Amino acid sequence: MELTFQRIITYLIPYLLGGIKVTLSVSFFALLFGAVGGMILAFFRVYGGRVAKVVMVAFSAVFRAIPQTILLLLLYFVIAGSINISAYWAGTLSLAIISCVYQQEIFRGAIESLDSGQMLAARALGMSQWKAIFVIIFPQALRRALPSWTNEAAGVIKASSLVYIIGVVEIMRLAQYEIARSREPFAVYISVALIYFVCTYLVCFLLRKLEKRLAIPDVS
Repeated sequence: MELTFQRIITYLIPYLLGGIKVTLSVSFFALLFGAVGGMILAFFRVYGGRVAKVVMVAFSAVFRAIPQTILLLLLYFVIAGSINISAYWAGTLSLAIISCVYQQEIFRGAIESLDSGQMLAARALGMSQWKAIFVIIFPQALRRALPSWTNEAAGVIKASSLVYIIGVVEIMRLAQYEIARSREPFAVYISVALIYFVCTYLVCFLLRKLEKRLAIPDVS
């Protein structure tokens, strides 16, 4: 056990950290694209009228029902072949699409938690609906969405391990290489778990700090 622990600290973790840059970049872009798409879909769902709401609900229902692995394989082997994108971007976009669906729900809940009288007051002052959304609703919704968004960020970081399936060389792909060489899956997977734990803990810690800094004072 002592030998295994020493091997984890001195060799396995440094070796696996060779894939941390790819893991974090996949997670970052998936979250970024998912956030942009999720916010747009959420605003159309709340303010876009009946047709937009039906389309957004259908979009959400379809992609929430598709397992991430299936979407990843479909995007890479079926779609990516025809438009010539790399495994890295196919994996990133598949995670972004699923994240977009969940972030749509996060932002929709944040928007609908705001007092509807704010929009009425803004319109009474002469603002257009979209100006009121961007000036008044959007900043508050971002703040209220942050706690749930923190959980989504942790989920995307963990889900980024799926891209090893299509050959992207990140932490899990390096782990598979090492297991094939050493035949020590226990030590390798413990090392992988430790790295993901530290990554998700640090990201959640920083986002919770940001949440407290941007919290809307309770004026009720």
